[in-house]
Amino acid sequence: MSRLAKKPIEIPDGVKVEFADGVLKVSGPKGELGRNVPRAVLFDISSKEVVVKPAGDPKEISSFLGTWVRHLQNMIYGVTKGFEKKLELEGVGFRAEVREKELVLSLGFSHQVVVVSPPGISFAVEKNIITVSGADKEAVGNVAAVIRSKRKPEPYKGKGIHYKGEVIRRKSGKKVAASA
Repeated sequence: MSRLAKKPIEIPDGVKVEFADGVLKVSGPKGELGRNVPRAVLFDISSKEVVVKPAGDPKEISSFLGTWVRHLQNMIYGVTKGFEKKLELEGVGFRAEVREKELVLSLGFSHQVVVVSPPGISFAVEKNIITVSGADKEAVGNVAAVIRSKRKPEPYKGKGIHYKGEVIRRKSGKKVAASA
């Protein structure tokens, strides 16, 4: 059995965990999340903790248990504190602004690129940093990846959209390569 599944998961104050009909629901101050669970995994919910258990043979299901412990922990963290990803715009004339539920990007194309926020996701822009935040870790990561894909950083000057702290491998140009 998974080492993670052997330990009970604590439920903080203000968070409610429910498991019924194969759906795990977690609700808290930042929102409500739900996830379909395979029949092989069961959740034993008490007042202050949750234990993840196998429904059948533990040897066949042990790979699922650690994954579902992490899913539950991420859901609890998301409804209490939330997740966020920061993206950085780099390039002359590259701008971003938030209009209602949309992120409008000027990325050097002849048109503006508009990214519509899915439910539960919010955008914030401060100078050249775009912050994507929400309760669902997967949704935040997916939206950040979609924004990054609109103009990936190029390897010569590093212009484009990249995650804050991401290291972009740079290539030398023709002049440097020719003189070497």
